[in-house]
Amino acid sequence: MIPHLVTVRYRRSDGRRRRLYVPVPAVLLVLSPLLLLAGLAGVVACLATRVSPVGALRGAGQLLWALPGTRFEIEQGRTAVLVNVR
Repeated sequence: MIPHLVTVRYRRSDGRRRRLYVPVPAVLLVLSPLLLLAGLAGVVACLATRVSPVGALRGAGQLLWALPGTRFEIEQGRTAVLVNVR
């Protein structure tokens, strides 16, 4: 299942917390021309390095399937970012 919503929470350097909700399908729709070019570049890279494009696509699909429920946090100095994938 491809994630539908990514929640990003971050704490700014002044201590205030912010929360952003990013709808994945809308972002994919807006970025679809770039994703098409990236896909073509990926196929060319696979063929140039003699990697099976179908195997690479299967691996990317397994990665997307495993994303829902993932959480990761990044802290640097007084700024912290927490990302939840739903």
